[in-house]
Amino acid sequence: MGKIESKKKQKKNALLQTAFELFTDKGFAKTTISDIVDHAGLAKGTFYLYFKDKYDLRNKLTAYKAGQLFSKAHKSILEHPVTGLENQIIYFADFFIDSFEKDHALLQFISKNLSWGIFRTAFEQPVPEESQQFYDYFMEIIKKGSVSCEEPELMLFTIIELVGSTCYNCILFGQPMSMDKYKPFLHETIHRIVEQYTQPPKNQEGLSL
Repeated sequence: MGKIESKKKQKKNALLQTAFELFTDKGFAKTTISDIVDHAGLAKGTFYLYFKDKYDLRNKLTAYKAGQLFSKAHKSILEHPVTGLENQIIYFADFFIDSFEKDHALLQFISKNLSWGIFRTAFEQPVPEESQQFYDYFMEIIKKGSVSCEEPELMLFTIIELVGSTCYNCILFGQPMSMDKYKPFLHETIHRIVEQYTQPPKNQEGLSL
């Protein structure tokens, strides 16, 4: 990456990080574009080089923060290898839970703003490197899991939505119980989701192997 591209990336990341801090502190509605560029120390025109408006920024910010989380999860499982498709998915779920327990602002932001469209954006071209690495790894563990999965993205989104929504209430409000007490139930639900979305490979006669 050349110096010009590097500076562009730094400016864009500065706007994203500043927006995250302001959105989680003041709230999305009360934060203006002027607030964001002023706190980032950039000109207002710079904002429009990267984002159409505040709503476009919020969508890209959600994908950006989710991408950072995916990247950390990917690096963590490489450092702590786990075998088996379901065990690896549960490892990711527990990693997300631990991250949300440490950063309530991130939990609140992602839980409120992550939608199917934004989730897909994180894995569409041009794909952010941090999201691509996680996505490639996820697809690879499905292939190595000796199962057939026709909708891997939908399975991944369902699990992430489940983890995000249950974390929101369990971590922030302890409802219906603490996260530690709820984890076994969450793991069982993830098991059922994986079971629902995957099937054993079939032979030429269409029978399960």
